[in-house]
Amino acid sequence: MSELINQPEQRLKQLLDFCRRLIAGENGNELYQHYRPITDRVTATETMEVLDLLLREGMPVATLKAWVPKILNVFHRSLKAGEWEKPGEGHFLYYLMQENRKAEALMQKIKGWSRQVFPDLQATHLKALKNSLHELRAYESHYIKKENILFPYLEQAFPGHRCLSVMWSFHDDFRNSLKVLDELLSRDKPDARLLSRELGRLFFVVLPLIFREEQIVFPVALRAIPERLWQEMLNQSAEVGWCYIPEPDLQAGAAERPTSASSLPQAGRAPSKVIDLETGVLLPEQIKWLLNTLPVDVTFIDENDEVRYFSGGEHRIFHRAKAIIGRKVQNCHPPESVHMVEEIVNAFKNGSRDHADFWISMKERFIHIRYFAVRDEEKQYKGTLEVSQDVTEIRALEGQRRLLEWE
Repeated sequence: MSELINQPEQRLKQLLDFCRRLIAGENGNELYQHYRPITDRVTATETMEVLDLLLREGMPVATLKAWVPKILNVFHRSLKAGEWEKPGEGHFLYYLMQENRKAEALMQKIKGWSRQVFPDLQATHLKALKNSLHELRAYESHYIKKENILFPYLEQAFPGHRCLSVMWSFHDDFRNSLKVLDELLSRDKPDARLLSRELGRLFFVVLPLIFREEQIVFPVALRAIPERLWQEMLNQSAEVGWCYIPEPDLQAGAAERPTSASSLPQAGRAPSKVIDLETGVLLPEQIKWLLNTLPVDVTFIDENDEVRYFSGGEHRIFHRAKAIIGRKVQNCHPPESVHMVEEIVNAFKNGSRDHADFWISMKERFIHIRYFAVRDEEKQYKGTLEVSQDVTEIRALEGQRRLLEWE
């Protein structure tokens, strides 16, 4: 096998064979010894490419997800030794890694409290553990920036991007673990066995994800994404926000930011072109103001399943970033829910359905989510409109209010 070590295509083929055989249940130690000349020198790029190939062959995301820890355990030594020139202050990835350092410190704190909680489950220790886990909730913004900013840019720049859906699924494991732990710790006397098991799951998600980010995804992204786009990504992160670190200073990249479409016409400047909406004529900026003022979160996907618009303003419920414009809607959801998105869109396209409704509880708020088929005058499908609204106060209304009462 030594003659294959420096032949990229053959290396990838051998790595793919190794993964296939491992997943098929062959002896792991024998496979490792046979493929060791290649697995001991695997790169971040090859890792993403081989996982991408497994998905392209039709392997379900859930199956690959179950095997990723075992595959990456074999690749671990080589990936850990992989050196890449980490960007400095002012770069999007620099701040993501700063968040990771803080998250690692917080996980150590949680680990310390976890050791003290067992076996007696003293109330003081349980409260400290619960507070630390509550502090960890802020780390979700780290995953949101990856899902809505980093992933869309990497999808455009790197062909072997499909395995990012597996990483997103691990993000959701983090979210689910926090929910389970919150429920367990809300009890006067939580089940020690369940608590221990869920804490273990949390640790096996957060810390491995940090390694996979910094030794696989980040170096690949830094090489693949054009340098001129990183400032855009940093600018877009401002709306999501950062956890545990000061907000980055964006002034250095201000000159590179696109001019805001919301700028008002000024003296000596030609007015914006008006748009005839049949029931009225509006300026483009007026349309934007109107949509951003509506007390709903709106997203529009065109007939090609590509995201074309999302509303801004204070009524946004779900995080969005400009990076998703032009992105396939299937890539904007974790793999576990993609089938539902596709079912809705397909029903809209074939005309069997015109709307779909969902409602969820989120952070003690009640959210109504509605999908509508957008059709032209000939009833031809032209896209899907997602409308989400916080209806917590609406659900609480009783009686009538027929007179003006300012609150």
